Amino acid sequence: MYAYYQNGSKNLDAAEKELFFSLSKAYDLYNYLLMLMIAITSYAQKRIDAGKAKLAPSPEELSPNMKFVENRFIAQLEVNKQLTDFIANQKRTWANDEDFVKGMYDKIVASDIYKEYMAAEEKSYEADRELWRKLYKNFIFNNDDLDMLLEDQSLYWNDDKEIVDTFVLKTIKRFDEKNGANQELLPEFKDDEDREFARRLFRRTILNCDYYRHLISENTRNWDLERVAFMDVIVMQCALAEILSFPNIPVSVSLNEYVDIAKVYSTAKSGSFVNGTLDGIVNVLKKEGKLTKN
Repeated sequence: MYAYYQNGSKNLDAAEKELFFSLSKAYDLYNYLLMLMIAITSYAQKRIDAGKAKLAPSPEELSPNMKFVENRFIAQLEVNKQLTDFIANQKRTWANDEDFVKGMYDKIVASDIYKEYMAAEEKSYEADRELWRKLYKNFIFNNDDLDMLLEDQSLYWNDDKEIVDTFVLKTIKRFDEKNGANQELLPEFKDDEDREFARRLFRRTILNCDYYRHLISENTRNWDLERVAFMDVIVMQCALAEILSFPNIPVSVSLNEYVDIAKVYSTAKSGSFVNGTLDGIVNVLKKEGKLTKN
């Protein structure tokens, strides 16, 4: 939305195309983060191979503990048909970021999570999968160095990382050994309705812009609309489009979502300002009989 208003051409079709391209990049990130777990495991195997290839390897290097590199969850992920198709089509790997992968591996090996796993007698698929759930949550989730690396690779990924992390953790929990290479990954869209929601919300926000801004202006009479932070206006436009166009979404849900968005993308005071303004507009719409849902 912000890019649309900053773009002088105001081409709605082109803007919608850009919207769906940005959503596809988020799905690319999802696959890329799944690949990171495989890359770390592959690096561990390279370290083992290098140790064995020394002129005078130690007993530990000749007979290493293979539990980590033979992790059954990772073995299943590595042959996953959807992920291998993505890798083949995108030609994207972690090979150019081996220093980062090495750093991640070193942190993992030094952790209690890794040490307890390697020392445990239990050898099961469930234990292997749980290891990576813990490792992802503790070392990949909320990783500032990884965030910076990803931002360098794609302008889209900086904002997407936090939510995509939750998708990866959900995927790990859903993996089942009996599904083998056919284990389903999360889809880019839940269903056609999910995709249509994005399109409708985007178009309604723009096409009804004058009406939504009129409502905002009427409920911020002590403010000149031009003095209101531009991002606040856009956030409230989107919120009003959702509140007025999607009867199945409770008003309280929409309000909470857009107040949170304002806190992230706009000013320090935007959360309370957007909340108060939208609440006032909703009350007016209800009194006028223009909003009948709960």
